[in-house]
Amino acid sequence: MELTAQFASRLLSCTPKLLNNPLETSRRLVLSTTTTTLRNQKRSGPGPPRLKIVNARRESGGGAEVDTAVTVKEKPKSERFEVYRGSPTPFGATARDGGVNFAIFSANAISATLCFISLSDLHENKVAEQISLDPLTNKTGDVWHVFLKGDFKDMLYGYKFDGKFSPDKGLYYDSSRILLDPYAKAVISGGEFGALGADGNCWPQMACMVPSFDDEFDWEGDLPLKYPQRDLIIYEMHVRGFTRHESSRTEFPGTYLGVVEKLHHLKELGVNCIELMPCHEFNELEYFSYNSVLGDHKVNFWGYSTVNYFSPMTKYSSSGVRNCGRDAINEFKLLIREAHKQGIEQVIMDVVFNHTAEGNENGPLLSFRGVDNSVYYMLAPKGEFYNYSGCGNTFNCNNPVVRQFIVDCLRYWVTEMHVDGFRFDLASIMTRGSSLWDAVNVYGNSIESDWMTTGSPLSSPPLIDMISNDPILHGVKLIAEAWDTGGLYQVGTFPHWGIWSEWNGKYRDTVRQFIKGTGGFSGAFAECLCGSPNLYREGGRKPWNSINFVCAHDGFTLADLVTYNNKHNSANGEDNNDGENHNNSWNCGQEGELASTSVKKLRKRQMRNFFLCLMVSQGVPMIYMGDEYGHTKGGNNNTYCHDNYINYFQWDKKEESSSDFFRFCCLMTKFRHECESLGLNDFPTAEKLQWHGHTPGMPDWSETSRFVAFTLIDSVKGEIYVAFNTSHLPVMITLPERPGFRWEPLVDTSKPTPYDFLSIDLPGRDIAYDQYAHFLDANLYPMLSYSSIILVLSPEESS
Repeated sequence: MELTAQFASRLLSCTPKLLNNPLETSRRLVLSTTTTTLRNQKRSGPGPPRLKIVNARRESGGGAEVDTAVTVKEKPKSERFEVYRGSPTPFGATARDGGVNFAIFSANAISATLCFISLSDLHENKVAEQISLDPLTNKTGDVWHVFLKGDFKDMLYGYKFDGKFSPDKGLYYDSSRILLDPYAKAVISGGEFGALGADGNCWPQMACMVPSFDDEFDWEGDLPLKYPQRDLIIYEMHVRGFTRHESSRTEFPGTYLGVVEKLHHLKELGVNCIELMPCHEFNELEYFSYNSVLGDHKVNFWGYSTVNYFSPMTKYSSSGVRNCGRDAINEFKLLIREAHKQGIEQVIMDVVFNHTAEGNENGPLLSFRGVDNSVYYMLAPKGEFYNYSGCGNTFNCNNPVVRQFIVDCLRYWVTEMHVDGFRFDLASIMTRGSSLWDAVNVYGNSIESDWMTTGSPLSSPPLIDMISNDPILHGVKLIAEAWDTGGLYQVGTFPHWGIWSEWNGKYRDTVRQFIKGTGGFSGAFAECLCGSPNLYREGGRKPWNSINFVCAHDGFTLADLVTYNNKHNSANGEDNNDGENHNNSWNCGQEGELASTSVKKLRKRQMRNFFLCLMVSQGVPMIYMGDEYGHTKGGNNNTYCHDNYINYFQWDKKEESSSDFFRFCCLMTKFRHECESLGLNDFPTAEKLQWHGHTPGMPDWSETSRFVAFTLIDSVKGEIYVAFNTSHLPVMITLPERPGFRWEPLVDTSKPTPYDFLSIDLPGRDIAYDQYAHFLDANLYPMLSYSSIILVLSPEESS
């Protein structure tokens, strides 16, 4: 029906601000009834249709008041959907009340448009529907919102925002660009991994999945297992790289389902925790260019360049873009569920909240920059991007809006995807002050200083505080890579609230130095074996707060660590200028894989030494994918750009190693799990651990020492003796006296396989014992150069 004078009177009664103001009482209001017709429809959904009142203002001139016009306009129109005001919470797209609510933050935009694209039209950048949001009706505070009812089948969405394009003020609004919702639960772009968009476009249009009431997954009773962190053995894995090689013989190579097919391998290895390299949506074509060295194309293989933090990488799914990404979400959930079923108690995600794929001022407008650049990124006063990440921009983590976004994201992955924890890439960035940092505005009082330079390290970063004390995130594993490329190094000093663990880079560096025979590291090496109390005890943390590793995705593999003195990164097409120059590696006498038999034997011995060290150290050991069979990258220590054999787990090589190094690794992880004393909840004391040198109770901590040994009381094994001789000379050691008992050899890395580990089922085990007997009868043991041993105490009568 038409808008009547009676309804206008009722409308005015709802505007007390106008009518109660004395200056307005004599004002005549003119209502334009020709522009709006109220539709006679049933009101449903989260909010009724709202009328937009525009152009209401007081004007006067020369003391005379001028009539003010109030124009009542129609709510946002759509031919496809029923449109309602909507709710400002929750952020993102949410299926509810028979429709979908859309809500997105943007403080500096002057207009917002919700765009819909059909899945079939995405590659043509063809928009099916646009709904302009009313800043009076569809905005609450800084949140734009709308509620829609209709048919969303095969529909994707995005936003257009208009406002100032003023880079010197940190504003990059462009109303021609369709942007991703930061809270989107799935992002769709191309189809297969590495496939270019139309006309060879490396940045094809992306769009967001619209949620549905049918989005359900059968978890089959899966619940968080929350095993003690001290009991974990972590395996750093790349989803695509794990099964992409043809030798994997999986039905769905390079996918979440491919990993599921190979979970039995991790079970055999003794791993009970997977740390997934980035699985958030990223654009693998970001670095796409021809590589003349290998004759293929460089891509973003590792994935440390996030496009969207809520969406799993859809191209890691066998279904790809099918069902607008819903199937990809379910495949990721299936991986988590099946991992838990098969004894992988923990699945940890590597998350990159330090920067995004949008780069510096020359980067693309994908999401955050076009939504509200000055909020999401750390900016200098003239709009320049701070670059503590080394990737062009720095996420403004301690801004109130951004830190809430991060916490919301972590909660989603825990509650909806059943992820058990997170490893935070370049986590030190999350401790830096945000743009225009002001402690009074953040804390309510000045606790750091009245004014701090953008990016200054904070002793109590609000984001870390929020994560640490969040009731939903309580109990999940939190691991920090406690440094960034801006020079902030916080290993041992990362703000931790008693629960954060750290990738212990000092462990890696010290162990590499000592095992290769560098003098002056025996004392530091002993600290590493004890869980690095020099780093973690004073702050009240425990050995399991140290994530011990020798190798990871960036840097040499374990095999390359003992094969190359120098990096060999020519395959990256950057003239060997990329990658770390200081690797603390040793090639054992000859550079490269072509070496003498004696050098190759020494390399195998060194690999066993490193792995044994990992397994007998207090703290949580982490193994890098492929190291269990000796995967080589040809000396390349920065393989971020290779979607090929360099980064692929080679299952045929693993089979060749099944009776050699892989066997050794499996037996060592089994031994660690069996020993109560190798996963202590606190740092070992003199009551449990004793240090030894070549003679019992006489450790040598001098600068020339290359020998470290200790005994450890164990409630299961009784007592174990562990020794490392990293000298180029052999040594005869005297073992501690234990009346009524004798030491039995278990591991000797100088022995050829299978006698490097004398397992119970080993044929000829008694013969191997007899070879040691005359030494053990005299309480002695001969150690070759660059070797390590484990002996177990047994009652005299059982020998």
